[in-house]
Amino acid sequence: MMRTAALVLCLLAAPLAAQQPPAPSGQPDEDGFELLGRGARSLLQSFLGEIDPALRQMQDGMQGLGPMLRDLAALLGDVQHYEAPERLPNGDIVIRRKTGAPPPPARPQAPPEADRTAPDGSIDL
Repeated sequence: MMRTAALVLCLLAAPLAAQQPPAPSGQPDEDGFELLGRGARSLLQSFLGEIDPALRQMQDGMQGLGPMLRDLAALLGDVQHYEAPERLPNGDIVIRRKTGAPPPPARPQAPPEADRTAPDGSIDL
């Protein structure tokens, strides 16, 4: 019983101890917030400086994906004409066209072999 009373008194006194008197002139609080803001700004600028090369590389990669995604969209046509993907027991994934869907768009022609051969004679697959 005595321990419970002591615990209750400590819990009731905690909010009183946590209260602090206001700053006399308001100046120290403003300086603290200004320092905190400058520190946060410096930290963010440093972080952005470090990730900027990675962001530029990702942007270049996404620009390279643009033509491929357009070709894929032209090859598939409207996605609503396909069923949900189905995984076969051997691990293959099959995406079937819905029954009654219009025929798929014509396939784009593959570039001739001469266009896929690099100057060193290797073939880009």
